[in-house]
Amino acid sequence: MSGSDRISAYADALFEVARAEGSLGRVEDELFSVARTIETNDALRDALTDQAIPIERRQGIVEDLLGGRASATTTALVGFVIAAGRARDLAKIIDRLVEKAAESRSEEVAEVRSAVPLDDDQRERLASALSKHTGKKVSLKVVVDPSILGGIVAQVGDTVIDGSVRRRLEQLKEQL
Repeated sequence: MSGSDRISAYADALFEVARAEGSLGRVEDELFSVARTIETNDALRDALTDQAIPIERRQGIVEDLLGGRASATTTALVGFVIAAGRARDLAKIIDRLVEKAAESRSEEVAEVRSAVPLDDDQRERLASALSKHTGKKVSLKVVVDPSILGGIVAQVGDTVIDGSVRRRLEQLKEQL
């Protein structure tokens, strides 16, 4: 089985568990946050993927990280992937699960980076604008990224819309 097939197989399994538990939407959002946290935190990623650390300890890290902040299903699914020795693929597995969940709703994932959290009204207006722009119904996944300074960066499939202050400053710098 290729790496891509393995990632899809794990994503399918996690998707089915979350759907069977009746908590797919919540688990999808929580897992998306876990994946972004792991991608941006080297110490956490190293701890979860270090084969020298016993699996029980790595699962304890997951419990410490998610306990009380995420559903029991989310915590169990992350722990399952860690126990299976697939921690290095966790973010890819989660991203595939998020895509699969969006596909099940006939949507496409729109990953949005914003300098500040977006309220419900802002999310709704942004999802509507991205749907009009792409011609597709979108499932919004927001990542708070202070490095963009302000505005947003949205990616839907291969399309990137960069309306960040950082990008505008780079453009001004190039013009000068």
